Amino acid sequence: MDVTAIGEVLIDLTQTGVNEAGVPQFSANPGGAPANVAVAAARLGAKTAFLGKVGNDAFGRYLRQVLTDNGVDCRGLRRGDLHTTMAIVSVDEHGERSFRFVRGADRDLPPEGVDEDGILKSKILHFGSVSLTAGLSRNATIFAARTAHRRGGLVSYDPNYRPALWANPEEAAEWMTIPLPLVDVIKLAEEELPLLTGTADLEEGTRILEDRGLSLIMVTLGSKGVFCRWKGETWRQPGVPVKVADTNGAGDTFLGAVLSRLCRREGGPLEGLTRAELEDILAFANRAAAVTCSRSGAIPAMPSLNELLDGEGAPGLS
Repeated sequence: MDVTAIGEVLIDLTQTGVNEAGVPQFSANPGGAPANVAVAAARLGAKTAFLGKVGNDAFGRYLRQVLTDNGVDCRGLRRGDLHTTMAIVSVDEHGERSFRFVRGADRDLPPEGVDEDGILKSKILHFGSVSLTAGLSRNATIFAARTAHRRGGLVSYDPNYRPALWANPEEAAEWMTIPLPLVDVIKLAEEELPLLTGTADLEEGTRILEDRGLSLIMVTLGSKGVFCRWKGETWRQPGVPVKVADTNGAGDTFLGAVLSRLCRREGGPLEGLTRAELEDILAFANRAAAVTCSRSGAIPAMPSLNELLDGEGAPGLS
């Protein structure tokens, strides 16, 4: 296996408008950041698997089918008595999102429910911070990261901060920093950098993370692209201009694209990686994220490898 992701897969209830009576209308899209990363990487040519938990309900069965249809191995996706988790996603006129969560089965994955053998056979283990918020899944996520780290696999982390899931920013910062000693690659949004480092300065914040042992640090900057630190060097990789329909899933697509390229490198994901090669990988990932932004939804909007290679299927790209 190339990439195994652990964490939440859920239903994104995204507002699509209002009906004639003024009642808000929502679309039930598949989502959840780690699941999104697994799908994005799979669509771009990687062999991926997902570890998590859904409810024994229609939404849970639907999510399993979506992952399977997108080439993600779901043998580690468990079912339980709690309902499938939902995120209510509101999108403003600029395409920016806000979230409210109705938590359920995603919190209930115990460590003994984790496919340890699958992690040991995977080149990359990826996780996010939502599964660190509460419940059994917190222990399962740390267990998976420790297992991969101990075996010498690459560990990828997205500390995607969702304020509604934490009592306060201090609690979030505490738990979001706990896994850092296990992490090799991190992708975080610009507004998340101060939570992990105490500074919003890109140079200083990424230096702090590098000093803590992280190898590849990527700070996404929306339409401005990404700020990268690798082996003591830093630079900004420009974004790809796009007419935005919806930013949901853009960061996950970016990270999935990066991992899809790293896992195919001879000798290991980071071994011998040069700045020139990394710049090419980041440009590829920025283009993939731009395609996702040009279409609505998260998983439904993600590009295939052929789309990126052919330069097609991305309305609004320029």
